[in-house]
Amino acid sequence: MLYWALVFLAVAVIAGAFGFGGFASASAGIAQILFFVFLLLFAAVLIARLLLKGTS
Repeated sequence: MLYWALVFLAVAVIAGAFGFGGFASASAGIAQILFFVFLLLFAAVLIARLLLKGTS
């Protein structure tokens, strides 16, 4: 998922450089959403691992 966030970020930067403002902002928005979803999943797995590590 982080890969796709970086892909959309790269697309947004390239589109912005060529002047495609609407497409660049849409790609940047998708990249931002995917990045935050990745961070939330990472935090959830990290917390679950810390909590479940002591039970076994």
